[in-house]
Amino acid sequence: MSWQKRSGPAYLVKEEKLALEILAKLERGVSFDHLAKRYSKCPSGRNGGDLGEFQQGAMVGPFDQAVFSCPLLKPYGPVKTKFGYHIIKVLYRR
Repeated sequence: MSWQKRSGPAYLVKEEKLALEILAKLERGVSFDHLAKRYSKCPSGRNGGDLGEFQQGAMVGPFDQAVFSCPLLKPYGPVKTKFGYHIIKVLYRR
């Protein structure tokens, strides 16, 4: 297990089409925080999607792999897991 950590917001929706629409809004400059609060089905949505810091290997496989390989500070996704479709924005890695 790596001891690398990451922090940043993410959110979960059930439909890929909605995830792609949200990603397009993010690319047009709409606030990640605002969209997470409005659309996310994850409990973290209330906090703008903030998942805090976690170590590599702590999340479900596809999400974990995306978080530790996607570009920093850019919306990324959608990433499909057994829970639905995620949009991720990694703020930093340590």
